[in-house]
Amino acid sequence: MIDGAYAAMHRAILSDQTPNLFFLHYKLPQLTVESVLLIPRFAFSLSCVEKRNALSSTARRAGYVGCYFVLNRIPPDARIPVVENARPISSSQVRKAYNKIRSLEELNVEKRGWTLDVLNAIHSLKKKEFSLVDAYTLELEFSKLHPANRHVRDKIRQQLQVLRDLGLLEFLGGGSYRLK
Repeated sequence: MIDGAYAAMHRAILSDQTPNLFFLHYKLPQLTVESVLLIPRFAFSLSCVEKRNALSSTARRAGYVGCYFVLNRIPPDARIPVVENARPISSSQVRKAYNKIRSLEELNVEKRGWTLDVLNAIHSLKKKEFSLVDAYTLELEFSKLHPANRHVRDKIRQQLQVLRDLGLLEFLGGGSYRLK
């Protein structure tokens, strides 16, 4: 999804001033709303913002660098449908989905980025229950997202504990977890 200036979004995420965003998908020429997606302000991490190429020197705004939101890097829990398949979702369901992830808001910005990335990666396993070994299979992905971190496995374990403490995961014992 195309956004505005990369530097401005980068600053907004780091200063915890990202707005709640609603993504609207409509059908032409009928002008019917197909879907509305809410992404809460605390669900954005630096890894979900991708820098676009700078505009050429001949462009009116030469050198301008925009960005994209890479929506599949935002955990599914944080992509809250408000309208789906042209049908509104009940306000109680929307509130329930929002409240489920609201605990992420309590984390400081640096920690939140890793937590969101781990939660999203765990969802990519497409398993309700998973093991620590399963989570370790994502090590290469995390190394690419966070190249400065030399202790990726330790960070994965730490973030699984954070997600457990936030009530988003359940620890089953013996290195096994369940998504709630």
